[in-house]
Amino acid sequence: MSETRNAVVQKLKAKLDEWNAEIDRLNAKAEQTEAEAKMEYLQQVEELKKYRDEAQQKMEMLQEAGEGAWEDMKSGVEMAVESMAQAIKSARERFK
Repeated sequence: MSETRNAVVQKLKAKLDEWNAEIDRLNAKAEQTEAEAKMEYLQQVEELKKYRDEAQQKMEMLQEAGEGAWEDMKSGVEMAVESMAQAIKSARERFK
């Protein structure tokens, strides 16, 4: 059974909230590091923000899509979510 558009949007909103919290944690860590490491943290945070913004745009498009079109858009949303999840994982591993 296919997920409803509303369920997909709600999942994505929850993920966006999670990612925003992770970005905030990395920003806080960046503020506590020395200049060189701080630049690296901030660059990673900017990259994460780009992925997050892309996922947010896809979510908004999904919300506005017609009944037939949203199913087609679902795979693009899933790809954006996977890209962001990989970027978050990479950032966590990089800045342990």
